[in-house]
Amino acid sequence: MNNITTDICIIGAGSGGLSLAAGAVQMGARVVLLEGHKMGGDCLNYGCVPSKALIAAARHAHAMETGGPFGVKPVRPKVNYAATKDHVAKVIATIEPNDSQERFEGLGVKVIPEFGEFLSPTQVRAGDTTITARRFVIATGSSPLVPPIPGLDTVSYETNETIFELRKKPKHLLVIGGGPIGMEMAQAHRRLGCDVTVIEGMKALGKDDPEMAAIVLERLRGEGIDIEENAMAAEIRGESGSIEVEVKDGRVFKGTHLLMAVGRKPNIDRLNLAAAGVEFSRAGITVGADLRTSNRRVYAIGDVTGGLQFTHVAGYQAGVVIKSILFGLPSKARNDHIPWATYTDPELAHIGLTEAEAKLTYGVKLEIVRFDYAENDRAIAEGKTTGRIKVLVVKGRPVGVTIAGAQAGEMISLWAMAFANKLKMSAIAATVLPYPTLSEISKRAVGAYFSPRLFDSVWVKRIVGFVQRRLS
Repeated sequence: MNNITTDICIIGAGSGGLSLAAGAVQMGARVVLLEGHKMGGDCLNYGCVPSKALIAAARHAHAMETGGPFGVKPVRPKVNYAATKDHVAKVIATIEPNDSQERFEGLGVKVIPEFGEFLSPTQVRAGDTTITARRFVIATGSSPLVPPIPGLDTVSYETNETIFELRKKPKHLLVIGGGPIGMEMAQAHRRLGCDVTVIEGMKALGKDDPEMAAIVLERLRGEGIDIEENAMAAEIRGESGSIEVEVKDGRVFKGTHLLMAVGRKPNIDRLNLAAAGVEFSRAGITVGADLRTSNRRVYAIGDVTGGLQFTHVAGYQAGVVIKSILFGLPSKARNDHIPWATYTDPELAHIGLTEAEAKLTYGVKLEIVRFDYAENDRAIAEGKTTGRIKVLVVKGRPVGVTIAGAQAGEMISLWAMAFANKLKMSAIAATVLPYPTLSEISKRAVGAYFSPRLFDSVWVKRIVGFVQRRLS
């Protein structure tokens, strides 16, 4: 048995763990990084990267069928499904060196390719090595949640961890779960030539603003995706190539392949958290605003905490932890400035409060402004007029923004900066943006907020009149 003493032991080499390891070691800390599966974690291997690569392939296929309005004759694309998966694999392989064991060892990190298990509040075992550390950071992420639906164990099914390895194109894909993963994969497969049925127990894209989610769902249905809501799966039966999903109200949906996309569960089973004195629940490891657990030596970041499950959140939390561990400074994580996006077409992006939350919090103080993509010159030129921005404002400060439309994930960045720095609407109004861009949609929404104050104000007109008389 080998023994190592270090400053920081990080368990999990996903986005959060890698960000923390790279930052800490380059600032002079001794770092041990444990990873029993794949470097890069879910994001690189099963999540963000492969899904966006597949979505990109699907977008090219869709473009071949939709060029009519631009004078380009539509043609039916010949999709080589296996080749699209080769594209996905190539993208992963291109990015992989950035997250590799070799790169991090080159930075000075001690990488041990083993799962970590706590032996005590101050020690972790990884393979035949025992690590004693001043501080531990758990960054083990999450895995697909597979609920105990009767019959599921008798059929073959996919999750986000297996579907990118599927080489034969599904004839009819059944997707259980209408959240971001389910809807992204549903549209991608539809555009690649599959029939697709989404089976959602409640509302599709139910965590997003209903008004804005409806814009996305209308487009998806228009592309031929069957979206069945209020359809809680009760039983699954059949065999490979012939699967049936019966929901509680008796409806039965038939397909050739099944994708389970109902949510995520924290990766905590291997950790032996009881030995470390770390409190946890089914949702994940319990942490405070400082991301410390019930064991003051142990922090947890990313999906494993059961909070917002996004790669960029794990990376942000790594920065919060670095400040605390390396410099001994008080550091707390906040969520009010965290954006998220769903990469359907049109995209759906959000930051801050939803309209329902804002009304509950602020009541009559809340003002809502909207601006449609159809009024933006760039959107008109590119035929991307389906979409809208909704901005929730209280006393001149944005408290929530949702964008449904082309490049919404990019456009939310302006608002993310505003939220992070507590800027007011006037800061956006003062920003000069290039013409013609979709980004102007955000500024026009701000204009919709200020226009009544300028153009409908009796006092403004009186002041202007007074100044003009003096100038004459």
